[in-house]
Amino acid sequence: MARRERRPDGGGWRAWRRRPGAGPRGRLIALLAVLTAAVTALHRFVPNAGPHLGSLVENFLPWSGALVLVLALCALARRARVALVVLLLPAVVWAVLFGPLLLPDPPVEKRTLRVAQHNVADDNPDPAGTARTLLAADADLIALEELVEPALGVYRKELAARYPYRAVHGTVGLWSRYPITAHRSLDIRPRGVDASWQRALRAVVRTPEGETAVYVAHLPSVRIGAGGLASARRDESAARLGALLSAEELGRVVVAGDLNATVDDRGIAPLTSRLAVPDRGFALSFPEPFPVARIDQVLAGGGSVPRVSTLPATGSDHRPLLALITWDAPDRR
Repeated sequence: MARRERRPDGGGWRAWRRRPGAGPRGRLIALLAVLTAAVTALHRFVPNAGPHLGSLVENFLPWSGALVLVLALCALARRARVALVVLLLPAVVWAVLFGPLLLPDPPVEKRTLRVAQHNVADDNPDPAGTARTLLAADADLIALEELVEPALGVYRKELAARYPYRAVHGTVGLWSRYPITAHRSLDIRPRGVDASWQRALRAVVRTPEGETAVYVAHLPSVRIGAGGLASARRDESAARLGALLSAEELGRVVVAGDLNATVDDRGIAPLTSRLAVPDRGFALSFPEPFPVARIDQVLAGGGSVPRVSTLPATGSDHRPLLALITWDAPDRR
């Protein structure tokens, strides 16, 4: 009877463990791939109590795609074939959530409203150059934040010829091609902030499609520190703005401003639950010169935002945005 020849590598599990990249590092890559997929797909279940970890994850959620690429390169270097297969899971999750932002623009048959939005920065050394950049975008509306003198006077002068209608309250302002028939300051202050803090307005603009309520807002800043994401004041301000939106009577609504949050951040859910977010474009806006997140936003009620893109850099630490809005709802006046 012929003796069965024993494989020199021992066969089975031990042999698999000896394959290149199948050791602890290969398994670690596969584990990180599964964790990345889980956090990306189930980010709403990441707890937000205390350090606001959920909001922190959601502000950087698109960068999970970069993590997948890094893990893939590590797996290739280790020849970890199993890890490469497992990496398909977070890649598919990312493609489902963020892939549509990369698709070509769909044909737009309806007339669009072009909205430029920019936190111009209160220490901007070149407000005139910033105004020229905004003029080159040929928008219908321009929403600005961090307006202070003497730069405010420069914006008034530079934008007046093309945008004869304007409304400025506190440090936020709106310039329009179309008549502004009414405007007022909005109180979205968090508790403990005095009345000098004026960072929101509502204006009614008579566009060719009908009257449109335009909100310009600058929500409180957030900070990342040892205690996590300090976003409580921003969340409170977003809730107050959301309450005002819930009482809005006009069917067409634009919200433009520095919201200090991405559209995935649950902290501004009082806004994103009521309004359409951009369908196309990442348009990372902060910080200049290497933006990592779009915390500046243009949202729409009674319509959609087919595309958002960034404009050339200015003297601000934010990049300006240009968004297209199409309407699909009748005016509820």
